[in-house]
Amino acid sequence: MPTARSIAGRTVFITGGARGVGAEVARRLHARGANLVLTDLDEAALAELRDRLGAQRVHTVVADVRELTDMQAAADAAVERFGGIDVVMANAGIASYGSVLQVDPQAFRTLMDVNVLGVFHTVRATLPSVLQRRGYVLVVSSLAAYAASPGLAPYHASKAAVEHLANALRLEVGYRGVDVGTAHMSWIDTPLVRDARADLPTFTEMVSKLPPPLNRTTSVEACGKAFVAGIERRKRRINSPGWVGAMRWLKPLLSTPLGEAPVVKLVPDLLPRMDAEVAALGRSMGTRTADLEER
Repeated sequence: MPTARSIAGRTVFITGGARGVGAEVARRLHARGANLVLTDLDEAALAELRDRLGAQRVHTVVADVRELTDMQAAADAAVERFGGIDVVMANAGIASYGSVLQVDPQAFRTLMDVNVLGVFHTVRATLPSVLQRRGYVLVVSSLAAYAASPGLAPYHASKAAVEHLANALRLEVGYRGVDVGTAHMSWIDTPLVRDARADLPTFTEMVSKLPPPLNRTTSVEACGKAFVAGIERRKRRINSPGWVGAMRWLKPLLSTPLGEAPVVKLVPDLLPRMDAEVAALGRSMGTRTADLEER
């Protein structure tokens, strides 16, 4: 296992830093002495977190990861404020609701723009400074890159895409002293998952019927702890919970009839009801995401 390096005095750039895992990692790294540059679209939540931590070592930027100009301005501000960027955590992400036949095509496009293009923009803008510092890039993927679920095709596609983007990036920058990792999580008790549970009773039902441990939810605190340990060790892969790492090795099996069997048996009853719930909602995104889109 790589040796942990002190994060004290280092500058960490986190997208989606206002809530959930991003905010939890920010709090933990701040307690270890890191300087933070946090971006999000949620200005009020960003300001609240900055005020709670103290502005001396925290710089917040309201920025949209879909816009390269926004991310470049945030990266430039990080260099101006703290002298450079040592760690980048490309964390901003959203989910959509509904099957391929039901999901709103615009929601699909928005998800891809945030989850995939947003990672590219984040890395592109910050990488020059990270290269100078011989730093670390963490791309937040998911267990969804290894195992598929019905009704979540756009999300799974995006997380598989950014995992491979990170794998290619590692080959490009490793010889220059930059380490690249991916983070893979199962269900985490974040606003994203809570929104899905509140909006779609069938989502909760589907998760509950998956075989253990796939049906368990992990706390944001436990996930944040795993992320920080991985960042300090500049790990190639961070898994939360730890058993998610085994799913990477099982990936070839999971897309066979045998591996798909536990989920396939749920689909005929559950997916039509899920799509009906999405149609009744009149939207294919969570409440918070939809609200931010309207601002």
